[in-house]
Amino acid sequence: MDLALHVSDFTPFGDPAGIAPGLAATARAAEEGGFSTLTLMDHWFQMEAVAPASDPMLDGYTTLGFLAGQTERLQLGLLVTGVTYRHPGLLAKTLATLDVLSGGRALLGIGAAWYEREHAGLGVPFPPVAERFERLEETLRICRQMWSEDDRPFHGEHYRLAETLCVPQPLQPGGPPVLIGGMGERKTLRLVARYADACNLFDAGPEVVAHKLTVLDRHCADAGRDPAEVRRTVVTGTDPLADVDAFVASMRTYAALGVDTVWVGSATDDLPGWVTRVGELVAPRLREL
Repeated sequence: MDLALHVSDFTPFGDPAGIAPGLAATARAAEEGGFSTLTLMDHWFQMEAVAPASDPMLDGYTTLGFLAGQTERLQLGLLVTGVTYRHPGLLAKTLATLDVLSGGRALLGIGAAWYEREHAGLGVPFPPVAERFERLEETLRICRQMWSEDDRPFHGEHYRLAETLCVPQPLQPGGPPVLIGGMGERKTLRLVARYADACNLFDAGPEVVAHKLTVLDRHCADAGRDPAEVRRTVVTGTDPLADVDAFVASMRTYAALGVDTVWVGSATDDLPGWVTRVGELVAPRLREL
């Protein structure tokens, strides 16, 4: 099982001048510690459910470009891009750029978006949920088309592109892998089956995750797709250092369900040091699963 790092809090790095060196040290510690992937949130305000909205928050793709220059092997992405925040043609170009400049390490994590306060605060339209999922599907189609030799127009219900030109193309054949975040059975997992390379589920317990994966398998069958083509990943709020043995045991259960990557994170004041310890104590044991 692979270990991925999710950074969602920038306050441990202190004042704004400390954010860049703190993030760079964290990313290097993750790479040296055997983490496969590093992700950030795609938000403009901090999530008010967990911290004040006024806490520091960075633009995700600018930050990933910075981290691409600080690392050599880590896969880099957002967990997950809100579909409402960027026009899909520009999003596809942004990912292609990140892939080229990182040497083929970009990941497109994407979802339907949900944080209404930041939409209203910054003047970003926030359509009803049904329309956001329609836009998500069109965005996935546009990205796939732009990351191909097909430069023809795209005409959808919500987006119209006169030409889907994208030069240079991503280094990864077919473009960065696509991960769709969420657990909705009727829409989200159906889109995973049709368009994505990976799903990302919450650590809601083995029974819930097993059920969601069964639903995903059914959607794959309906789409005529081999379920084995879709990677299964989870994100957990559990600190693996709190009880390493218990954490590894819980991940062993997920591995038996076919989950191959787990995202972890921490709000510790010493994030690089925490990442180093997780790399030493946890990563080697997960690789054995």
